[in-house]
Amino acid sequence: MSEKRRLSPAEKKALSYANDRRNAYGENDKAARKAIPARKAGENRKNRRKAAQALESYEALDEGSAALVESSLTHDVERVGGWKKCPDQPLEDHIAQQNERRDFRDGRKKWVGSKLTDAKEQGHTAVSYSWRGSDDKSDFDSQ
Repeated sequence: MSEKRRLSPAEKKALSYANDRRNAYGENDKAARKAIPARKAGENRKNRRKAAQALESYEALDEGSAALVESSLTHDVERVGGWKKCPDQPLEDHIAQQNERRDFRDGRKKWVGSKLTDAKEQGHTAVSYSWRGSDDKSDFDSQ
């Protein structure tokens, strides 16, 4: 039996970026620890409730309808299309998104700083600026 090839650190990192995932849903990631099991439990309760209701009327049904109810219960027809957890974001995409946000913030800070120094050099007491659509006003005295 051949031995498994050892991975270099760079290969391990690449595999980690491809396989690991991060919660990017936009809410508190700790809340998912409770929310996901709660949603799954709620779906299971809903399915059991529907099955119990179908079995209550089983005695009163004719033979064809009873066979249909029995078939749907044994094949879990009610479970099809229920709640599913959406997959988390791959780590590689998450880190790329973080870097984009960081670059945006750094670019904005540098841009605003240059606007303020230019305005001070020109003798202005305040400056209005717009960074990618957001209008802000800055007074030099308040800084």
